[in-house]
Amino acid sequence: MSAINTNIASKKKFAFLFPGQGSQAVGMGKELYKNSSSARLVFDEIDDALNQPLSKLIFDGPESELMQTRNAQPGIMAVSLATFKAMEEVLGENDMPQPSFVAGHSLGEYTALAITGALDIASTAKLVQERGRLMQEACNLKPGTMAAIIGLDEIIIEEISRQTGTYISNINTDQQVVISGEVVAVAQALDMASSRGARRTMPLKVNGAFHSELMEPAREGLQEAVDSVNLKAPEVPIIANITAKPIKTVNQLKRELVSQICECVQWKRSIEYMTSLGVTSFVEIGPGNALHGMLKRINRSVESRSIGNFNSIQSLTIN
Repeated sequence: MSAINTNIASKKKFAFLFPGQGSQAVGMGKELYKNSSSARLVFDEIDDALNQPLSKLIFDGPESELMQTRNAQPGIMAVSLATFKAMEEVLGENDMPQPSFVAGHSLGEYTALAITGALDIASTAKLVQERGRLMQEACNLKPGTMAAIIGLDEIIIEEISRQTGTYISNINTDQQVVISGEVVAVAQALDMASSRGARRTMPLKVNGAFHSELMEPAREGLQEAVDSVNLKAPEVPIIANITAKPIKTVNQLKRELVSQICECVQWKRSIEYMTSLGVTSFVEIGPGNALHGMLKRINRSVESRSIGNFNSIQSLTIN
């Protein structure tokens, strides 16, 4: 996969964002496959690398299979990469913007590896598949779930988590925090959040307690998998989920990829870091539009668009 063209000057400072698990849906990317030769190459390469017809599962389901962590993670990554390549194809080299930073929400960090030249597509797909497999095994060993709490600040949710034995897994905006833990504990936490004035509580479409200590069984295997691939320093800084600061070296990248599955995603702080350094335009690339929605709640003054299908690419204009 060709890396981002780093010779293109732009009046605006851009950042590319890549979605994580939960954005999957049967049929995602099918339009891209039909209309973009570059996207088609991505799907075919990933199918070959994984030695399975992943694209057929993505396009046609069944949903129950696609929802499984071991399939959802490489599926979302495949669609995100295919969207990016279709975007390159349609815009052309001269009009494809140069991002100052890239960031991925959880799984999305792996998409960023391929986008920034830190890892080739086939190796990224295999690594994501192994991550998904290991996390699925951890889910089976320690069943859990996740839920979003809307309308309470981080401090109150920290108190609720301490009292219920749950974990803060994603800090997405000032008013949207995701918790995880055992199913009963999460249910107790949501009841408590409602009683403390939460506007809304929402269970998520995942089958495990990601970004919590319940994922600890996956850490050792993931470390081995990360150590086995030929990572390179990213050509564009990747903003780390854990620290909300740029990843510039291979060692930093390895630490982030392994630790990230058990630690909190600092998404709000990641966006704030990029805007503090002058980023004014964000492009979410991949299925769904969750990151676009979060951006509008973090900073209404920035430009944000979500690119997830061929029509949205064709109508895209970037100045």
